Amino acid sequence: MTAVHRGLSVVLVHLWVLWSSALATGSNHPRLRLSHKELWDLNRTWVFHGPRTFLDLQTMLLDENQERLFVGGRNLIYSLNLDRVNEEYREIHWPSTETQVEECQMKGNDKFECGNFIKILQRYNRTHLLACGTGAFDPICGFVRVGHRTEDRSFKLEMNHIESGRGRCPFDPKSACVSTFSRGEFFVGLYTDYWGNDAALLRMNDFSYTRTERDDRWQLKEPKFIGSFAIPDNDEHDDDKVYFFFTEKALEAESGTRAVYSRIGRVCANDLGGQRMLVNKWTSFIKTRLVCSVPGSNGIDTCFDELEDVFLLKKKDEKNPEIFALFSTTSNVFKGYAVCVYHMSDIRAAFNGPFAHKERPEYQWTAFEGKVPYPRPGTCASKMNGGQYSSSKEYPDDVLHFVRGHPLMYQPVYPVHKRPILLKTDGEQTLRQIAVDRVEAEDGHYNVIFIGTDNGTVLKVITLYNKERDSVEEVLLEELHVFKVPEPIIEMEISTKRQQLYIGSKSAVAQLKVHQCDLYGSACADCCLARDPYCSWDGVSCSRYYPSGLLTKRRFRRQDVRHGNAIQLCSGQNRNEDESQKAAVAMVYGVEHNSTLLECTPRSLKAKVLWFLQGSPDIRKDEVKTDERIVKTEHGLLFLKLRKTDEGTYLCQTVENGFSNTVVKITLEVLEEDRIEEMFNREEEDETHQKTPCPAPPGIPQSSSRTWYKEFLQLIGYSNFHKVEEYCEKVWCTDKKRKKLKAMQPKWKYSNLPEKRGKIRAEHHRMPRHALDT
Repeated sequence: MTAVHRGLSVVLVHLWVLWSSALATGSNHPRLRLSHKELWDLNRTWVFHGPRTFLDLQTMLLDENQERLFVGGRNLIYSLNLDRVNEEYREIHWPSTETQVEECQMKGNDKFECGNFIKILQRYNRTHLLACGTGAFDPICGFVRVGHRTEDRSFKLEMNHIESGRGRCPFDPKSACVSTFSRGEFFVGLYTDYWGNDAALLRMNDFSYTRTERDDRWQLKEPKFIGSFAIPDNDEHDDDKVYFFFTEKALEAESGTRAVYSRIGRVCANDLGGQRMLVNKWTSFIKTRLVCSVPGSNGIDTCFDELEDVFLLKKKDEKNPEIFALFSTTSNVFKGYAVCVYHMSDIRAAFNGPFAHKERPEYQWTAFEGKVPYPRPGTCASKMNGGQYSSSKEYPDDVLHFVRGHPLMYQPVYPVHKRPILLKTDGEQTLRQIAVDRVEAEDGHYNVIFIGTDNGTVLKVITLYNKERDSVEEVLLEELHVFKVPEPIIEMEISTKRQQLYIGSKSAVAQLKVHQCDLYGSACADCCLARDPYCSWDGVSCSRYYPSGLLTKRRFRRQDVRHGNAIQLCSGQNRNEDESQKAAVAMVYGVEHNSTLLECTPRSLKAKVLWFLQGSPDIRKDEVKTDERIVKTEHGLLFLKLRKTDEGTYLCQTVENGFSNTVVKITLEVLEEDRIEEMFNREEEDETHQKTPCPAPPGIPQSSSRTWYKEFLQLIGYSNFHKVEEYCEKVWCTDKKRKKLKAMQPKWKYSNLPEKRGKIRAEHHRMPRHALDT
């Protein structure tokens, strides 16, 4: 076996261990899973599809000052209401001209691709946005007037300012680009040419530009651009930096391999290029590797090298935000995802460290040990750099020579704790987008991570670091199915001010509340077990947690995000009563030798379900033993073949984090099969008997319905009339028959009938055999 094969085998074994450990901890399963319909019924989500039913969304810009969400699509720009995205929207129609489309098609492009795909939306000043589109493979840019927030809102494309977008927007709609504004200047990472060969990082204004060198594989080698941010180093504006995040083919990888590395690149915001050499080229561009890996016991790390998305979590100190990055593996045999967090201090340390150097092509990469010229390459012309140079055009030639030959730093950037804070290795979903909210809770601050997937769901996660064990616990709070028709999430923005998440797919924009505390339940334990930093038990209900001082009247609050210890936290809260008295009560009738399901579906998917049988209140309850006849399912306890001895009261009890609770108490009565068959075979008619709540079950003549119902009441007992009425309606009435009967008998109280719950109903398990046979 070759060294390469041995290395691959070790990595695969390590990945298998990661996957197994993730399953063991249950991190792959959310505590709550909500469908699109449930989110809609709870008023937790709103969706905007647009009047033309398909947005072909390309980009989104959240503008808290304007209180609007700006959306760029194909031939369209939308301005959406942050409070309700599906109300009071505005639209700009900006298509390619017929001439542009014809010329585009003549070059061999599809007519659909020859639309104007809006790829860039950036805040230009207080009253205008900069918008750029592909313009039928001939990029164009323009200004959109949005006005002041205090005046009448305007939303208009200023047609007299339309200009070429080359160098600011890609030609191809499928080509990714990233951009940001800093001090009135536009910074962008994109492919600048028609064929998608010239990758560049650019700074542009009305009078000058600076870019990476064309066809320089040491600076950029087939990059995929992910994000860009302007982050100041200090209070000196001339020392401001712009950071770019991307992946590219790695030159420093072993020869013969086609490794892809994630990068963080940096330029000075005031870099104007050199005077004699590097004219209009960066004099400050440097980059290093962004590492996200899991240490292996054998010394070989499992690396997540493909950067998928990056999120900048801002703090009060704008100079030191936290960087959250979502990675995937590049392996063809295994797909895994990880989230790593980086501190700016570690990023700056890597850029201030040694440069990477390779003496000859056949030599190994090493740290450069020679003399580094002054001013240090990669630094800005500012007072922080001694103030000797007022512009990059004044830099000495030896500085420019050095930075051209040494754009790569030797030390990579490692994440906090030297490991991911979140791993997903089950292969069930593709993770695409990430957004983070910093939340203050009773026992500290927590980062709530929202991850968008390829099937239109959002995962809501918190991570807890254990310093003593040097380990991270992932708590998957919710899995939210945002879109009715599953499709990949391609954009995600979060408004901390409104506590809303804005999610973009190709065809729609969804708005989602980041929390809904009352959903967890009406008891202290329910709220505590949720471990949601947004929510706490206030003595009355599970409600939004507010830090001290934000409320004039601070009510009793209990919350334990780190441990979720409901036993200790909720002692004396809702536990003075017998739990079984608070549980839901139900009665189920089953027929001997037939199958029957006792339904119990706890809201929490992390709760363990136990079943107990209690013959009478005086007898101690015993746990139900399952076998080939009695089976536990995710929907309840299934009897495949009922016996008369199965009668009794069954308690469905959940256990979560040591806390037990009785969810439902079901009384099961088993009907003798011989008596049921004898009753169904009779065809007497009694016109004086009271009307049945439902027609006869399938297989029973309609003329015999009253006789059948009379015999059934005699068998069950008239004291249980109301329960039998509900039971029969539930089992044998179709929706069509219910509506008809409701119209015929308006005095019935349908509001008290049981509602359908769950994905699979099991009433057919409780039907008499004759009904099943038909």
